Amino acid sequence: MSLYLTLKWLHIISSVLLVGTGLGSAFYMFFTNRSGNVQAQAVVTRLVVRADWWFTTPTVFIQPATGLAMAAMAGLPWSTPWLAVSIALYLVAGACWLPVVWLQLRMRDMAKETAEAAQSAPGGGVLPPLYWRYARWWEALGYPAFVAMAVVFYLMVNKPALNF
Repeated sequence: MSLYLTLKWLHIISSVLLVGTGLGSAFYMFFTNRSGNVQAQAVVTRLVVRADWWFTTPTVFIQPATGLAMAAMAGLPWSTPWLAVSIALYLVAGACWLPVVWLQLRMRDMAKETAEAAQSAPGGGVLPPLYWRYARWWEALGYPAFVAMAVVFYLMVNKPALNF
């Protein structure tokens, strides 16, 4: 397999891991947050943080490295419209993801503390209002990040001739 095809394979696999992990994490955390089960929230927030470290973080670096290497090998300048828009949208998604990581870490810690309190004292299993404020921000940042990545997928596959 040529270097270009190897990079392309890595780029596709990492994009699937990046978006798939994000969508799966969002699905489970969204619905677990609505379950009212603090024990489940403690488990799911811990696993969402773990998934971000294990899957999302490496792909955040693999995506631009492989994409830009393939563009260079193909002789495409970064100013090629579909590529420039893809890069801009990737940066938008990243700008949403960074605060989401911080929020997830805080939500994980609050859910863990609340779940532990629920085990040791009756009535101790209520998440603080700050958890729910973070959950709203976490969700609000997830929508534009997902839409940005969906458009990047479209641009990556179709490479449309955009005119600005």
